[in-house]
Amino acid sequence: MAGKNQAAKNQTKDFKCATHLLNEKFRNMSEEKKIIVRNLRFGVLMHIPPLRVHHQILRELANSFKLGENRLETGYRAALGINASGDLFPQKVNYKNLSKDDKQIFRRFQGKILKNLTDEMMAIAVDNEHDRLMFKRIFILYIQMAFLLPTTINKISPVHLAPIFAMDTITERNWG
Repeated sequence: MAGKNQAAKNQTKDFKCATHLLNEKFRNMSEEKKIIVRNLRFGVLMHIPPLRVHHQILRELANSFKLGENRLETGYRAALGINASGDLFPQKVNYKNLSKDDKQIFRRFQGKILKNLTDEMMAIAVDNEHDRLMFKRIFILYIQMAFLLPTTINKISPVHLAPIFAMDTITERNWG
């Protein structure tokens, strides 16, 4: 039993600073990028304080995650105003079914880690429509990995990639 508890502790130890890092990124983000985030309807996340969450709460959250359904069974998304209705995203992206352009986007993010996303999100310019779209994709990947779907695996997975191929309906999708 002690081994199981230690394994659970190891699985959630990386989640402790997620809100702190999220808060820091929003503090350092340009106003142009904040407008894009608000338009994506994730603006409420800018108001989350830099909390240090106790390990037991994090463990409860981790235990509430329904792996087979790829969702967290809590009410916090609704409390934050994040859409929890509408169409679900596909479980994961099938590379073979992607268009040539989408395959290029897939390869761009394949194997990247949260640190890479964070650096790109903060460094990318948003001067033109192409760059704004790329910022949106990077932000969606970042927010999933850092807050909505954090895992102990630090690499982007095909599950994380699914939403960035539906950017035209991103605000209508179910994040619950």
